Amino acid sequence: MKIVSYNVNGIRAALRKDFALWLKQTDPDVVLLQETKATPDQVDVAVFEELGYEHYWFSAQKKGYSGVAVLTKKTPKHIEYGTGIASMDFEGRNIRVDFDDVSVMSMYLPSGTNSARLEHKLEYMDLLQDYVNELKQDKPNLVIGGDYNICHEAIDIHDPVRNKKVSGFLPVEREWIGNFMESGFVDSFRHLNKEPDNYTWWSYRANARANNKGWRIDYNMVSEPLKDKISRAIILSDAKHSDHCPHMVELDLS
Repeated sequence: MKIVSYNVNGIRAALRKDFALWLKQTDPDVVLLQETKATPDQVDVAVFEELGYEHYWFSAQKKGYSGVAVLTKKTPKHIEYGTGIASMDFEGRNIRVDFDDVSVMSMYLPSGTNSARLEHKLEYMDLLQDYVNELKQDKPNLVIGGDYNICHEAIDIHDPVRNKKVSGFLPVEREWIGNFMESGFVDSFRHLNKEPDNYTWWSYRANARANNKGWRIDYNMVSEPLKDKISRAIILSDAKHSDHCPHMVELDLS
């Protein structure tokens, strides 16, 4: 199963930048989208259907903001919209599809751009950990792909010294994502690739992407029971429909 996760920073804008052609060429089985910034009635969903994808959306209450979606070539047994926790769900940040042998979640963790948003982010992080701890009891084969808005280690950010007091690389955030992995998840990319200078997000300012001054804040987290099923994990940095780029994990479920 080839799973791609991608913060598209607006699906309508991405489609105007030939996202559909890229999707056809890449041909993943499951696509986890974050920051769709749209409800499905605002999107030309026929382009996905023509490529063989079913599509499921969980949008924010606020128009043009946040939102997640899943595209899949295989019909799920079940679709879970949100978490059932109001403070997590009003911004449309979680959607999960369950198959026979694996469950896959698209997740968009809040950013901490100011003190109020950081407080919300920290609350969300704690609620997510509790939610996932319980979820794993019923769904042990779990992939949570998405924008975590956190760099885990210094290798995951272009300037760890200057950014140590910036949300996304705060000690409390880094500790949380480390604990999240210790609770039973594998960072699929780092599992297979220990090299520096691999990022998934670049600021639009100061020509950051051209100079590869980025952050790796997007992950495909794979639960421990699936660890030995990880056959490939790569960052697709050539895709330029967003300030993020997609990242892919392949699981051998045979």
